Amino acid sequence: MPLYRSRGNAAVTQTVRPPAVAGTFYPALADMLENQVKRYLAEARLPDLPGVVRAVIAPHAGYIYSGPVAAYSFKALALDPATTYTFYLMGPAHYLPADHVALAGHKAFSTPLGTLPVAEDAVARLQEKDSRFSVQNAPHGPEHCLEVELPFLQVLDGESSRVVPMLLVQSDLPRVAEVLAEVFREDPNSRLIVSSDLSHYHPYQMARALDTGFLEAVVAGDIQEASRGEACGKASILVLMHMARALGWQPHLLDYRNSGDTAGDRSRVVGYAAVAYTEG
Repeated sequence: MPLYRSRGNAAVTQTVRPPAVAGTFYPALADMLENQVKRYLAEARLPDLPGVVRAVIAPHAGYIYSGPVAAYSFKALALDPATTYTFYLMGPAHYLPADHVALAGHKAFSTPLGTLPVAEDAVARLQEKDSRFSVQNAPHGPEHCLEVELPFLQVLDGESSRVVPMLLVQSDLPRVAEVLAEVFREDPNSRLIVSSDLSHYHPYQMARALDTGFLEAVVAGDIQEASRGEACGKASILVLMHMARALGWQPHLLDYRNSGDTAGDRSRVVGYAAVAYTEG
């Protein structure tokens, strides 16, 4: 089985969302990118996790900063190559405004490792369930937060899985969580990847204190306390926390570091965490 899928062809190039940050956030050369991701995954050392991992929180900075932490999240998914998964990816819109939950209307997302098909049926189902979910391609165009997660899936996963890209702004978070919880009850092979970094540009020790307090609230399931924390994808994390409460998922902190740990400079750092949510 190949390490990654390559589904793109000339007939569908107009409907494939091209990579926006290849060569900046991660390598643009396929061999280099694959080797880097495989190295991060090999270096991640996971604790024993009870049950099935249904969701993870993963960071989304440049790979030299957050790649080693993100590897914990993706390795924890423990994907079965014989299973077809639907990966719901949710994160913030950094560049262009979005309305509530911006779904991608593309047929696929592309990276240097090939293309991943969008689950168009799942996109349509979300729109049918609630008007807060709508196709908005514009904010997906320049966005890095979902794109940087895709090569990890391409290295780990089989050929038949699909993605549902979602960019979330401050909306009715409990209702968004309710809709997604319904979907996850219906499909045991669905997985949620929440893309978020933590605190931004504080001195090293201050960042650790802020991030530790936020992560303690996340692991405790304290939505009110977590809502006071600092994370660029906080809205998505809060949706996941609401889902976990409804579905009985249990959070587990796998790794925490910041850019001062991974890339040197400790005067202004960004925090990164890997968290897994297990079922059963």
